[in-house]
Amino acid sequence: MASPELTDTRAPRVRQARRLARRAFRAQQRQFLAEGAQAVREALRAAGDGVVVDEVFVTAEAAERHGELVTGAMAAGVTVTVASPAVLEAISDTVTPQGLVAVCGFVDCPLGSVLAARPRLLALLAEVRDPGNAGSVVRAADAAGADGAVFSAGSVDPYNGKVVRTSVGGIFHLPIVTGIPPLDVVGQVREAGLQVLAADATGPVDLDEAERSGLLARPTAWLFGNEAWGLSDELRGSADAVVRIPIYGRAESLNLATAAALCLYASARCLSDDRPVGGGAS
Repeated sequence: MASPELTDTRAPRVRQARRLARRAFRAQQRQFLAEGAQAVREALRAAGDGVVVDEVFVTAEAAERHGELVTGAMAAGVTVTVASPAVLEAISDTVTPQGLVAVCGFVDCPLGSVLAARPRLLALLAEVRDPGNAGSVVRAADAAGADGAVFSAGSVDPYNGKVVRTSVGGIFHLPIVTGIPPLDVVGQVREAGLQVLAADATGPVDLDEAERSGLLARPTAWLFGNEAWGLSDELRGSADAVVRIPIYGRAESLNLATAAALCLYASARCLSDDRPVGGGAS
């Protein structure tokens, strides 16, 4: 913290961090940005579980406001760079930067390692493209006590800045799997002993009915499709059941993130006997 403030927006480290806004560069470096106090806090907390935080850029004002984060980062041996607001603005991909950005190593893991841990609840994102929806599904899966989230091939990059922000730390809490074709994911999940339930507005099985009948009491992988076109006929056909969420009011439908939260929580209730109780809404 005693080093001079970094003010050069063209400095090599700044350029390197800024390039992480591009998916191809993230994949090449296996690094991504976690922006904002909450994301940086969760990244640092996860450092003990193997998450690598390479550097934290912070403005002097944010360092004063979030002194415990800066102190914690330094205690963990993370490089902390005090930088000007212009530097943080150059690195950030938000309209109003919060003055804190961490450079983190990728956190994804193989599907095999997730399945070897005998999961009871998984979220499978099949070609989900909207980063806000994807991040919100990860957040809901995290809150529901799920054991992992799978981003199939064709889905948004889980390291996209908006996905990371809207997951509100969930990306650091859950095992994340990426890049496997959706049908291959379904096959491997099935072989591991989980049933696959597809969430679809036209499904023949009502979610309330599924809960009452005991269908949700089995280890389950929920399959969520693309926001615009949903699930392909092939993916629907690969599921053990296609489940719809009942609409009691006049709304035509629910968005993906809301539907996913309802499905995951319905399963969590049915699997809750030996699940730990966490915190409430934030």
